[in-house]
Amino acid sequence: MNDLITLTALSIAAAGFFVGIVVGLTGMGGGALMTPALIFLGVGHTSAIVTADLTAAAIYKTGGAITHAREGSPNLRLAGWLIAGSVPMAFIGPWLVNAVTDDPADLEKTLKLCIGIALLFAASTYALRLYINLGRVRSGGILPDDNPPIRPLPTLLVGMLGGLLVGITSVGSGSVIMIALLMLYPGLSAVRLVGTDLVQAVPLVLSAALANIAIHGLEWDLLIPLVIGSVPGTLLGSRIAPRVPQSIIRRGIVIVLTMSGTALLFKAGLHPFGQGHETLEAVLVAAIGLAMLFLVPLVWGVLRKRHGLPMFGAPTVSEIEALGADGNRRGRRQPATDER
Repeated sequence: MNDLITLTALSIAAAGFFVGIVVGLTGMGGGALMTPALIFLGVGHTSAIVTADLTAAAIYKTGGAITHAREGSPNLRLAGWLIAGSVPMAFIGPWLVNAVTDDPADLEKTLKLCIGIALLFAASTYALRLYINLGRVRSGGILPDDNPPIRPLPTLLVGMLGGLLVGITSVGSGSVIMIALLMLYPGLSAVRLVGTDLVQAVPLVLSAALANIAIHGLEWDLLIPLVIGSVPGTLLGSRIAPRVPQSIIRRGIVIVLTMSGTALLFKAGLHPFGQGHETLEAVLVAAIGLAMLFLVPLVWGVLRKRHGLPMFGAPTVSEIEALGADGNRRGRRQPATDER
């Protein structure tokens, strides 16, 4: 019992709580936020952190999946094809990494490198999703189709890629797979998209968790405070979500993911300035964050101009997200060129 009331345990629970709030607010993948947060806290080996995060995700994602299943929102045929690809690869992924190296130091570097790349990939998917929605809003939306014809091969490949990524890094079940579904099945409404992703994510993260537990074991002093913090945080975030400007939070998350991914690449041994220049690396990470904060809006404005919209103003980012993903019916009734 005393092991659960330590400064380390409290820091894990606090990290789980705050990340859980963000996940509840935005629906963005917890692994992309939780894994780097625990790595930078220094609460354990990277392999132990990935294992605990996947196990916790299997717990709290199950509740969300059951809720969506009861409401009839997931497309079960689509989820089935994703599961067929993702579950085996999620189980194989950790064994592939384990086969590459059995040296603990090399394993740490390999995992941090993979997670860093996955974080940068996850950050880019948000920008890609927003750009896709911009095009749809500009064209008046996509005809809704919550039961589209399944495209087996590309769907299976998406599941395999997502499963491999999640099995190795714990990142990708809610970000990479979501953007792939958005591109393959543009007529799916937001609730159908999220429900399908949640249903396929449960066996995916469970498979990845079991493989990592078999290889690395499970550290309960990591898992228990993580679950204690993340579950109420997710519930609280879900309750206050309607009153919080999610678009601003999501843009902040993209900046954090990019900075975290870059920092993990440095921790993995990629030193652009050579060994012993940690200060310069920290300055570079900060500069990347500032550049994204001030330059990305300008780039976004240029992209809007290319679609015949003003650089700034209506439709705002939040309106584009809503029109592009929240049931494309609204996008067809209200053209994006209406600047009232």
